[in-house]
Amino acid sequence: EIDDGKDEMCTHTHTHTHMFGVVLIIVDIVLVIVDLSLMTRSRDVGDVLETVSLIISLFFLTDVLLRVYVEGFKVYFSSRLNIIDACIVVITLVVTMIYTFSDLTGASLIPRVVTFLRFLRIIILVRVFRLASQKKELAVPGRVSENKRRYQKDGFDLDLTYVTDRVIAMSFPSSGKQALYRNPIREVARFLDTKHEDHYRVYNLCSKVILLVIFYPIVLRVCVCVHLRDMLKYTAGVREWMAADPKNIIAIHCKGGKGRTGTLVCTWLIDSDQFESAQDSLDYFGERRTDKSRSSKFQGVETPSQSRYVGYYEVMKTKFNRQLPPEQSLKIKSIRIHSIAGVGKGNGSDLKVKIIVRKKLVFLCVCAKQENCTVFPDAGNNSVVISLQEGPVVNGDVKVMFESSAGLPKGYEDCPFYFWFNTSFIENNRLVLSREELDNPHKAKTWDLYKEAFGVTLSFSEP
Repeated sequence: EIDDGKDEMCTHTHTHTHMFGVVLIIVDIVLVIVDLSLMTRSRDVGDVLETVSLIISLFFLTDVLLRVYVEGFKVYFSSRLNIIDACIVVITLVVTMIYTFSDLTGASLIPRVVTFLRFLRIIILVRVFRLASQKKELAVPGRVSENKRRYQKDGFDLDLTYVTDRVIAMSFPSSGKQALYRNPIREVARFLDTKHEDHYRVYNLCSKVILLVIFYPIVLRVCVCVHLRDMLKYTAGVREWMAADPKNIIAIHCKGGKGRTGTLVCTWLIDSDQFESAQDSLDYFGERRTDKSRSSKFQGVETPSQSRYVGYYEVMKTKFNRQLPPEQSLKIKSIRIHSIAGVGKGNGSDLKVKIIVRKKLVFLCVCAKQENCTVFPDAGNNSVVISLQEGPVVNGDVKVMFESSAGLPKGYEDCPFYFWFNTSFIENNRLVLSREELDNPHKAKTWDLYKEAFGVTLSFSEP
């Protein structure tokens, strides 16, 4: 069985309980301020203030005791924030009880003691620290992780999902200010050490280098770009690691734990025979990563190029025995953009095309100046053909980016639209990509601009 990371005992009431706790904190602070501001007060008013404050203090004590019971003494007090929280609750309860049950409210009796106790009650204001302990449920992390399935069990609350019992997908383990709204790196390390001590390997797909000292020596960097060679190297390493011990697991992360993470999770699911079809693996990952109890928004691999490369991996496994397919060098002759009306200037004259291979810019054409290309508008077919002058000969993984001088909205990669492909999978010297197969226009929110027939066709020739 796969651990869903949900504690059945408290899942349904978890958020509401914490929201109620925050309301009580605010009420208690108001009571303290009112109490301190009253130089003289009637006995009835004093009794009401003290009774309400005592009830609030008892609620928080009960809350702490229940959390210790559910999470376990050792797990709960392994967090310094929980230790501080428990101390604040106990101290404020003691102070409140002294203030409520001691007859020290008359200034004429012992003025100095009254003043001291009133000052001491200000410590109740420190309960605002409980807001920090509840930040994961109420503040930014919930919004950052949106409705990704979180692990909220055994004293943990992380943007982390068991895709299978041996594969974890998570967002970037962060430190500093980012830890306030992303996975705190020390909490991630504590989770892995608690659940899979000496049996986990972390794959970092970000260009950022995480604090290796926390995880050393089991963090591996994988190229953040889409490359078949890197995918094969990655799956070979995972196969070796998983075969070494049935307890071994892998934890994969990019920034949000969705796109790049999902791409490599799905390639492993295919490689390990858990799925035969790329599409089935993509659907399964999205199903596991999405918490439908919070929203129906899909949290799987959505970028078409990433999905395309999962499909490539399926072919490499089934047809090429986990080897790179035969190399194929091709010359890019022209680019046709379909349904161009309303996109930029509507005739392609605002576009700039970049072709990148192995992180190097191998070709650039500027349509406005007809630089390295000739533009042929085809108004009758609502398209434009960009004929490349001395088009590049490309081999392997290729990235094609389109920029615009007409203010087209930018998305991923800081450009209006782009795509990746591998030349070994090109058939009949043609690559046809629909709107849904182009990165950025695939999103429904762009469809007012990119109509249903929008697409790109690349034509090739032998070098």
